[in-house]
Amino acid sequence: MGLLGTTTEQSYYSQSQSFTATASQTRFVLTTAFFPTLPTAETQFDVFADGTQLSSTLYSYSSPNLDFSSGRTAGEIILVKENQSSEAFGGYQFVSLDDIISNFIISYVGSEKIINRVRRADVAFHAQRALQEFSYDTFKCKKTFEAEVPPTLKLPLPQDYVNRVKFSFIERDSGVERPLYPTRTSSNPRSILQDNNYNFLFDGTTGASLESEESVAWSRYKNSNLTPDKNTVNDLSTVDDQVDLLIGRRYGINPETAQVNGFYYIDELRGNIHFSSNINGQAVILKYISDSLGTDAEMIVHKFAEEAMYKHLAHAILSTKANVPEYLVARFKKEKFAATRTAKLRLSNLKLEELTQVMRGKAKQIKH
Repeated sequence: MGLLGTTTEQSYYSQSQSFTATASQTRFVLTTAFFPTLPTAETQFDVFADGTQLSSTLYSYSSPNLDFSSGRTAGEIILVKENQSSEAFGGYQFVSLDDIISNFIISYVGSEKIINRVRRADVAFHAQRALQEFSYDTFKCKKTFEAEVPPTLKLPLPQDYVNRVKFSFIERDSGVERPLYPTRTSSNPRSILQDNNYNFLFDGTTGASLESEESVAWSRYKNSNLTPDKNTVNDLSTVDDQVDLLIGRRYGINPETAQVNGFYYIDELRGNIHFSSNINGQAVILKYISDSLGTDAEMIVHKFAEEAMYKHLAHAILSTKANVPEYLVARFKKEKFAATRTAKLRLSNLKLEELTQVMRGKAKQIKH
């Protein structure tokens, strides 16, 4: 049987099921061939008869049965269509982690196989670790997070954030993403409270140092009028010119600060993102990396990397079992490396036509 099973194209594209009614028919049964996830309430779908939407007072629903209060006309086309599509498109390119574990046990574990015996829990542990490692530098698992920067110029990091890929803000008119760059000239340190004699203050109960809610560095940075603007070269109110005073006068432009979009820095200790004042009220986008273990729906493996997962699991299990010949461990270490490299090449998704179009720019002459 094919991997698509009994799922129909109607199910995939429109999450709907149609029936040709017989005389006086009152019950229609919804099936998983048309609804991968059956509706659980009447509010999740609409019902049409020969193209005309029917009032919900004419029928009732108790999964999987749709019952009409009166019989339908023979030959009438009844269409049941989800109005809140819950199905994800493009899922065929992935394999669930649970299937990876089951397939591995079938292929690699048993009598006269590479691994004679292993618990499923052990395979699941190594599979999750492999998924984490693959998420960092092999899978195309960038997540996105869009929010509007409040007057505080501070946003929390996403719940499943591991590392950043790119920050940008959205132009109000065109919707184009303009990149933001990290600043290295400010931060938000712990601000210890002091008395008039500059002695540190401590909590009388716990003995811990008392801290200010806001550091002096962050308070002055967000209230400053600095703008990343190079239109006024000799104006020390610009960020680039302030950098000059910090690291010495430059004898050429500094690409790191030669931009007008804005800056940010991440306070890893408190889990906040801080923005420069010109980003106030802007919609920003954070593209970041997670570990693919946040939810069950995320625990999937692209089919291009399926073989690499099996090799990774085999090596991880063999290297942690006792009395396994070292040559066998070394063999699967090489196979894991080769399979991972192949997966990276496949997932890089390089297209000859696109590369050709980009490389045509190398023939341009730049006038000085």
